[in-house]
Amino acid sequence: MPYLFPSGLQALRSFWKIFTRRLLRTLLFFRSEEDKLKAERKLRGRQQYRLLQQADIVLVSFGKSGRTWLRVMLSRVYQQIYGLPEHAMIGFDNFHYMNRAIPRMFFTHDTYIGDYTGHRDNRQDYYDKKVVMLARDPRDVAVSQYFQWKYRMKEHKRTINKYPRGDEDVSIFDFLMKSDAGLIWVIDFLNVWAREADKMQDFFLLRYEDMKSQPRETLEKLTAFMGTPASEADIDDAVRYSSYENMKKMEAKNTFWLSGGRMAPKDRSNPDSFKVRRAKVGGFRDYFDDEQVEQIERMVSEKLLPFYGYTREERAAKEKAGMNDT
Repeated sequence: MPYLFPSGLQALRSFWKIFTRRLLRTLLFFRSEEDKLKAERKLRGRQQYRLLQQADIVLVSFGKSGRTWLRVMLSRVYQQIYGLPEHAMIGFDNFHYMNRAIPRMFFTHDTYIGDYTGHRDNRQDYYDKKVVMLARDPRDVAVSQYFQWKYRMKEHKRTINKYPRGDEDVSIFDFLMKSDAGLIWVIDFLNVWAREADKMQDFFLLRYEDMKSQPRETLEKLTAFMGTPASEADIDDAVRYSSYENMKKMEAKNTFWLSGGRMAPKDRSNPDSFKVRRAKVGGFRDYFDDEQVEQIERMVSEKLLPFYGYTREERAAKEKAGMNDT
């Protein structure tokens, strides 16, 4: 019974968000679709800004960078430390209400807050916060975004974020290289955060690739940054629990039923519709020929700032120094 309150609070918040967005569209019935979308983005930004102000820790990522994996991993850590139920996934403050020692965590893709505050070219809304930046190679992110757009994304979400329509015939290469929702969007997102990182109160760069190659060490550093008193046994258990194989099983079984559709496949017969799809570092290459890979590599090296270790030059420097990236 004590766990029903935070779950009910999450459900109430979800209902209120949906209700206010629909009410807004009703009030703007005679306005243009462009005005409605602009107003909705501002409303979403206002809702997210309020959570940002209340948060103890902010976890930022571009979509399809491994956020669900990270949430499962952190959820397991707190489940082990504080004896919380296994079916619960950490949200904003649901775990905080179960135990006040757990910080309020704002998970965001940083999509709408600038529409509310007007701070689109910087991240000053986050300056006084403790920020974890979850980054992933933009080439892999953009490919995962393609499958998210094609098989999981609702049409309204496509529209409000300027993705191609669901009925458009867009190849995966054109999606990456020609779409405003493709590779250039991921690069621009990462570049803004690279420029602004040193302005945060406290900043931790968490790379998806490090979570894959050194999960235990990376999670240990992250929990230390967050001030979470995780033991070696807690870390080891969380790493085992959040393995790719177990994540796939949990999604198929809908283990995290309290998380809504976040951890559920859209079509069980289509592996590309699963939230946990491949989780392969460098897997983008499987979808393109050599010439296309070269074009993708060139775009990343020319446009991405040297901060994350994803440009060709940064990777070459690491190899020369004897440091394997993955």
